Amino acid sequence: MTAQLEKVLYTAQTRTTGGRDGRGQSTDGSLDLPLSPPGSGRPGTNPEQLFAIGWAACFIGALRRAAQTLDIRVPADVAVGAEVSLGNTADGGFALAAQLTVELPGLSAEDKQRLVDAAHQLCPYSKATRGNIDVSFVLP
Repeated sequence: MTAQLEKVLYTAQTRTTGGRDGRGQSTDGSLDLPLSPPGSGRPGTNPEQLFAIGWAACFIGALRRAAQTLDIRVPADVAVGAEVSLGNTADGGFALAAQLTVELPGLSAEDKQRLVDAAHQLCPYSKATRGNIDVSFVLP
């Protein structure tokens, strides 16, 4: 089932040229990045790094929203480490996998798990990847 937007809150507009050897820019001028393939040693970032940063930032927002309904206080030093792996599939194609390490210092293991489970249901990145890629969580 595809989620339908009732109200658009924001639309990111970008333009990328050259693929993994190119440049990505936002139309508002706030982002202008060189792109390079992973492991190339050339200056620039890659789509997997950008996806990981975006997902981690969004997930922190989802944690804060979930905390309101669960009556849990999110620590000020909350952090999410994201690993996005690109790999080959058995059919010769490509796929992604992700691991999010969610740091919630001072919370009990039970509260951490409840909060992450709820945030994973709210986060648009989590929703977009659900059932499409392998996703795991680490709660130190």
